[in-house]
Amino acid sequence: MLGLMRTTLNLDPEAIANVRLLAAQRRMTLGAVVSELILKALEPKEAPRVRNGMPLLPRERRPGRDHPRPDLELVNRLRDEQP
Repeated sequence: MLGLMRTTLNLDPEAIANVRLLAAQRRMTLGAVVSELILKALEPKEAPRVRNGMPLLPRERRPGRDHPRPDLELVNRLRDEQP
C-alpha cells in the first residue's frame, strides 16, 4: 500500500458491527478490514473464461443472458476465430 489516508465514513450500524466482528476474528484493524472489503468489491465480477487461448462455452443458461446454444456451427466458428 502506498500510503494511508484518514477519512470519516457514515456507515450503517449493522455494517459497522459486522466489520468490527470480522476485524476481531482476523485480528486486524478496522481500517484494514474495510480497505480489504472495498478493494474486493471493486474487482471485476467475472474473469474472461478462456482456456488454452479458446473461449469456453457457457455451462448454463442464465435469465437475461442471450448465449447461443452450442452446436457444430458455433464450435467451428469459435475454432476458426484466431486472435
